[in-house]
Amino acid sequence: MSNVVASISYGERGRILLVEDSATLASEAAELFIAAANSAVEERGIATIALSGGSTPKQMGLLLAQPEFSRQIPWHLTHIFWSDERWAPLESPDSNAGEARRNFLDHVPVPASNVHVYDIEAEDPAASAKSYESDVRSIVLTDNGVPRFDLIFLGMGEDGHTASLFPGTAALRETSRLVAPNDVPKLKTTRLTFTAPLINAARRVVFLAAGAGKATRLAEVLDGPIDVNELPSQIVRPQGGPLWLVDRAAISALSKQPES
Repeated sequence: MSNVVASISYGERGRILLVEDSATLASEAAELFIAAANSAVEERGIATIALSGGSTPKQMGLLLAQPEFSRQIPWHLTHIFWSDERWAPLESPDSNAGEARRNFLDHVPVPASNVHVYDIEAEDPAASAKSYESDVRSIVLTDNGVPRFDLIFLGMGEDGHTASLFPGTAALRETSRLVAPNDVPKLKTTRLTFTAPLINAARRVVFLAAGAGKATRLAEVLDGPIDVNELPSQIVRPQGGPLWLVDRAAISALSKQPES
Protein backbone atom coordinates (compact mmCIF):
# COMPACT_ATOMS: atom_id res chain seq x y z
CA MET A 1 0.00 0.00 0.00
CA SER A 2 2.52 2.53 -1.25
CA ASN A 3 0.12 5.46 -1.07
CA VAL A 4 -0.32 5.20 2.70
CA VAL A 5 1.55 8.13 4.23
CA ALA A 6 1.13 7.24 7.91
CA SER A 7 -0.22 4.63 10.30
CA ILE A 8 -1.69 5.69 13.64
CA SER A 9 -2.62 3.19 16.35
CA TYR A 10 -5.74 3.63 18.48
CA GLY A 11 -5.40 0.30 20.24
CA GLU A 12 -8.62 -1.72 20.40
CA ARG A 13 -10.45 1.13 18.68
CA GLY A 14 -8.44 0.41 15.56
CA ARG A 15 -5.57 1.52 13.39
CA ILE A 16 -5.62 4.43 10.96
CA LEU A 17 -4.05 4.18 7.53
CA LEU A 18 -3.75 7.71 6.21
CA VAL A 19 -3.81 8.69 2.53
CA GLU A 20 -3.82 12.13 0.99
CA ASP A 21 -7.26 12.34 -0.62
CA SER A 22 -10.47 10.50 -1.47
CA ALA A 23 -9.27 9.30 -4.88
CA THR A 24 -6.23 7.66 -3.32
CA LEU A 25 -8.44 6.22 -0.60
CA ALA A 26 -10.63 4.50 -3.19
CA SER A 27 -7.54 3.05 -4.87
CA GLU A 28 -6.19 1.69 -1.59
CA ALA A 29 -9.60 0.22 -0.76
CA ALA A 30 -9.59 -1.57 -4.12
CA GLU A 31 -6.17 -3.01 -3.30
CA LEU A 32 -7.51 -4.26 0.05
CA PHE A 33 -10.40 -5.93 -1.76
CA ILE A 34 -8.03 -7.68 -4.17
CA ALA A 35 -5.67 -8.80 -1.42
CA ALA A 36 -8.48 -10.12 0.78
CA ALA A 37 -10.10 -12.04 -2.07
CA ASN A 38 -6.88 -13.71 -3.16
CA SER A 39 -5.70 -14.51 0.36
CA ALA A 40 -9.06 -16.04 1.32
CA VAL A 41 -9.27 -18.18 -1.81
CA GLU A 42 -5.71 -19.39 -1.34
CA GLU A 43 -6.26 -20.26 2.33
CA ARG A 44 -9.91 -21.40 2.40
CA GLY A 45 -11.05 -21.86 -1.21
CA ILE A 46 -13.68 -19.10 -1.03
CA ALA A 47 -13.75 -15.35 -0.45
CA THR A 48 -16.66 -13.56 1.23
CA ILE A 49 -16.72 -9.77 1.17
CA ALA A 50 -19.43 -7.38 2.36
CA LEU A 51 -19.75 -3.95 0.77
CA SER A 52 -21.40 -0.77 1.99
CA GLY A 53 -23.12 2.13 0.30
CA GLY A 54 -21.72 5.61 -0.12
CA SER A 55 -19.55 7.65 -2.46
CA THR A 56 -16.17 6.15 -1.52
CA PRO A 57 -17.26 2.50 -2.02
CA LYS A 58 -18.73 3.64 -5.34
CA GLN A 59 -15.35 5.04 -6.39
CA MET A 60 -13.72 1.79 -5.28
CA GLY A 61 -16.19 -0.22 -7.35
CA LEU A 62 -15.55 1.84 -10.45
CA LEU A 63 -11.86 1.02 -10.10
CA LEU A 64 -12.48 -2.69 -9.51
CA ALA A 65 -14.48 -2.77 -12.75
CA GLN A 66 -11.40 -1.67 -14.69
CA PRO A 67 -9.52 -4.53 -16.39
CA GLU A 68 -6.24 -3.87 -14.59
CA PHE A 69 -7.98 -4.43 -11.26
CA SER A 70 -10.69 -6.89 -12.26
CA ARG A 71 -8.34 -9.46 -13.75
CA GLN A 72 -6.58 -9.80 -10.38
CA ILE A 73 -9.70 -11.10 -8.63
CA PRO A 74 -10.85 -14.76 -8.54
CA TRP A 75 -14.45 -13.80 -9.21
CA HIS A 76 -15.76 -17.36 -9.58
CA LEU A 77 -14.84 -18.01 -5.94
CA THR A 78 -15.70 -14.57 -4.54
CA HIS A 79 -19.09 -13.93 -2.94
CA ILE A 80 -20.44 -10.40 -2.46
CA PHE A 81 -22.83 -9.30 0.27
CA TRP A 82 -23.92 -5.92 1.70
CA SER A 83 -23.58 -4.85 5.31
CA ASP A 84 -26.85 -2.94 5.06
CA GLU A 85 -29.58 -2.03 2.65
CA ARG A 86 -32.46 0.37 2.22
CA TRP A 87 -36.00 -0.93 1.74
CA ALA A 88 -35.93 0.07 -1.92
CA PRO A 89 -36.03 -1.89 -5.20
CA LEU A 90 -32.79 -2.63 -7.02
CA GLU A 91 -33.80 -0.20 -9.76
CA SER A 92 -33.80 2.68 -7.27
CA PRO A 93 -30.74 4.89 -6.81
CA ASP A 94 -31.32 4.41 -3.07
CA SER A 95 -30.46 0.71 -3.32
CA ASN A 96 -26.89 -0.02 -2.25
CA ALA A 97 -26.85 -3.30 -4.16
CA GLY A 98 -28.51 -1.78 -7.21
CA GLU A 99 -25.96 1.01 -7.43
CA ALA A 100 -23.07 -1.40 -6.99
CA ARG A 101 -24.41 -3.68 -9.69
CA ARG A 102 -24.88 -0.85 -12.19
CA ASN A 103 -21.52 0.80 -11.52
CA PHE A 104 -19.38 -2.23 -10.82
CA LEU A 105 -20.64 -5.79 -10.59
CA ASP A 106 -22.43 -5.89 -13.93
CA HIS A 107 -19.07 -5.11 -15.55
CA VAL A 108 -16.96 -7.88 -14.02
CA PRO A 109 -17.13 -11.67 -14.52
CA VAL A 110 -18.65 -12.48 -11.14
CA PRO A 111 -21.31 -15.24 -11.36
CA ALA A 112 -24.80 -13.93 -10.64
CA SER A 113 -25.18 -16.62 -7.99
CA ASN A 114 -22.22 -15.09 -6.11
CA VAL A 115 -23.95 -11.72 -5.67
CA HIS A 116 -26.24 -11.84 -2.66
CA VAL A 117 -28.85 -9.10 -2.44
CA TYR A 118 -31.57 -8.53 0.15
CA ASP A 119 -35.05 -9.63 -0.86
CA ILE A 120 -36.94 -6.35 -1.03
CA GLU A 121 -40.00 -8.19 -2.31
CA ALA A 122 -40.29 -10.14 0.94
CA GLU A 123 -43.36 -9.75 3.11
CA ASP A 124 -41.63 -7.20 5.33
CA PRO A 125 -38.12 -6.16 6.45
CA ALA A 126 -38.09 -8.77 9.21
CA ALA A 127 -38.66 -11.56 6.71
CA SER A 128 -35.99 -10.14 4.41
CA ALA A 129 -33.46 -9.94 7.24
CA LYS A 130 -34.18 -13.53 8.28
CA SER A 131 -33.73 -14.73 4.70
CA TYR A 132 -30.48 -12.81 4.31
CA GLU A 133 -29.09 -14.23 7.53
CA SER A 134 -29.88 -17.70 6.20
CA ASP A 135 -28.01 -16.82 3.00
CA VAL A 136 -25.01 -15.63 5.02
CA ARG A 137 -24.99 -18.80 7.09
CA SER A 138 -25.18 -21.00 4.00
CA ILE A 139 -22.20 -19.37 2.24
CA VAL A 140 -19.84 -17.77 4.76
CA LEU A 141 -17.46 -20.14 6.54
CA THR A 142 -18.02 -20.31 10.28
CA ASP A 143 -15.85 -20.34 13.37
CA ASN A 144 -17.52 -21.62 16.54
CA GLY A 145 -20.85 -21.44 14.74
CA VAL A 146 -20.55 -17.78 13.71
CA PRO A 147 -19.99 -16.83 10.05
CA ARG A 148 -16.69 -14.99 9.54
CA PHE A 149 -16.51 -12.69 6.54
CA ASP A 150 -13.05 -12.29 5.09
CA LEU A 151 -13.61 -8.55 4.73
CA ILE A 152 -16.40 -6.15 5.65
CA PHE A 153 -16.28 -2.58 4.36
CA LEU A 154 -18.10 0.01 6.45
CA GLY A 155 -18.70 3.72 6.26
CA MET A 156 -19.30 6.18 9.09
CA GLY A 157 -22.09 8.72 8.88
CA GLU A 158 -21.76 12.24 10.20
CA ASP A 159 -23.98 11.16 13.11
CA GLY A 160 -21.60 8.31 13.95
CA HIS A 161 -23.75 5.51 12.50
CA THR A 162 -22.29 2.61 10.60
CA ALA A 163 -24.02 0.04 8.38
CA SER A 164 -27.63 0.86 9.36
CA LEU A 165 -26.87 0.91 13.07
CA PHE A 166 -28.10 4.42 13.90
CA PRO A 167 -27.87 6.21 17.25
CA GLY A 168 -30.52 5.10 19.71
CA THR A 169 -31.94 2.30 17.54
CA ALA A 170 -32.91 -1.20 18.62
CA ALA A 171 -30.47 -3.13 16.43
CA LEU A 172 -27.59 -1.77 18.50
CA ARG A 173 -28.77 -4.04 21.32
CA GLU A 174 -29.09 -7.15 19.16
CA THR A 175 -27.03 -10.06 20.44
CA SER A 176 -28.51 -13.11 18.71
CA ARG A 177 -29.59 -12.15 15.19
CA LEU A 178 -26.82 -11.58 12.66
CA VAL A 179 -28.98 -9.53 10.29
CA ALA A 180 -31.87 -7.44 11.55
CA PRO A 181 -34.50 -4.93 10.45
CA ASN A 182 -33.88 -1.60 12.16
CA ASP A 183 -36.45 1.15 12.55
CA VAL A 184 -34.81 4.55 12.11
CA PRO A 185 -37.35 7.15 13.31
CA LYS A 186 -35.36 10.20 12.23
CA LEU A 187 -35.38 8.87 8.65
CA LYS A 188 -38.96 7.60 8.94
CA THR A 189 -37.93 4.26 7.50
CA THR A 190 -36.75 0.75 8.29
CA ARG A 191 -33.32 -0.40 7.20
CA LEU A 192 -31.74 -3.84 6.95
CA THR A 193 -28.40 -4.26 8.66
CA PHE A 194 -25.65 -6.55 9.85
CA THR A 195 -25.53 -6.54 13.63
CA ALA A 196 -22.51 -6.29 15.90
CA PRO A 197 -22.10 -10.07 16.40
CA LEU A 198 -21.69 -10.59 12.65
CA ILE A 199 -19.55 -7.52 12.02
CA ASN A 200 -17.19 -8.25 14.91
CA ALA A 201 -16.68 -11.87 13.84
CA ALA A 202 -15.10 -10.78 10.54
CA ARG A 203 -11.44 -11.45 9.85
CA ARG A 204 -11.04 -7.82 8.84
CA VAL A 205 -13.30 -4.78 9.08
CA VAL A 206 -12.34 -1.65 7.17
CA PHE A 207 -13.94 1.74 7.68
CA LEU A 208 -13.70 4.11 4.71
CA ALA A 209 -13.92 7.77 5.77
CA ALA A 210 -13.10 10.77 3.62
CA GLY A 211 -13.57 14.50 3.86
CA ALA A 212 -13.62 17.27 6.45
CA GLY A 213 -17.27 16.53 7.18
CA LYS A 214 -16.21 13.35 9.00
CA ALA A 215 -13.43 14.95 11.08
CA THR A 216 -15.33 15.94 14.23
CA ARG A 217 -17.24 12.67 14.47
CA LEU A 218 -14.14 10.58 13.80
CA ALA A 219 -12.41 12.33 16.69
CA GLU A 220 -15.36 11.59 18.97
CA VAL A 221 -15.39 7.93 17.95
CA LEU A 222 -11.64 7.41 18.42
CA ASP A 223 -10.71 9.94 21.13
CA GLY A 224 -13.91 10.33 23.11
CA PRO A 225 -15.61 8.20 25.77
CA ILE A 226 -17.34 5.01 24.73
CA ASP A 227 -21.05 5.62 24.13
CA VAL A 228 -22.26 3.08 21.60
CA ASN A 229 -25.84 4.32 21.80
CA GLU A 230 -24.76 7.77 20.59
CA LEU A 231 -21.80 6.71 18.45
CA PRO A 232 -22.65 3.31 16.93
CA SER A 233 -19.34 3.12 15.06
CA GLN A 234 -17.77 2.41 18.44
CA ILE A 235 -19.57 -0.95 18.54
CA VAL A 236 -17.23 -2.25 15.85
CA ARG A 237 -14.56 -4.19 17.72
CA PRO A 238 -13.34 -7.18 15.69
CA GLN A 239 -10.34 -9.09 16.94
CA GLY A 240 -7.35 -6.81 16.55
CA GLY A 241 -9.58 -3.77 16.06
CA PRO A 242 -10.96 -2.26 12.84
CA LEU A 243 -8.83 -0.65 10.16
CA TRP A 244 -9.65 2.99 9.39
CA LEU A 245 -8.68 3.98 5.85
CA VAL A 246 -9.03 7.76 5.86
CA ASP A 247 -7.85 10.82 3.99
CA ARG A 248 -6.00 13.78 5.49
CA ALA A 249 -9.10 15.98 5.72
CA ALA A 250 -10.86 13.42 7.92
CA ILE A 251 -8.16 13.33 10.63
CA SER A 252 -7.86 17.06 11.24
CA ALA A 253 -9.59 16.93 14.65
CA LEU A 254 -7.85 13.82 16.03
CA SER A 255 -5.61 14.03 19.09
CA LYS A 256 -3.02 11.89 17.32
CA GLN A 257 -1.50 13.39 14.20
CA PRO A 258 1.16 11.92 11.89
CA GLU A 259 4.67 13.20 12.30
CA SER A 260 5.51 15.79 9.69
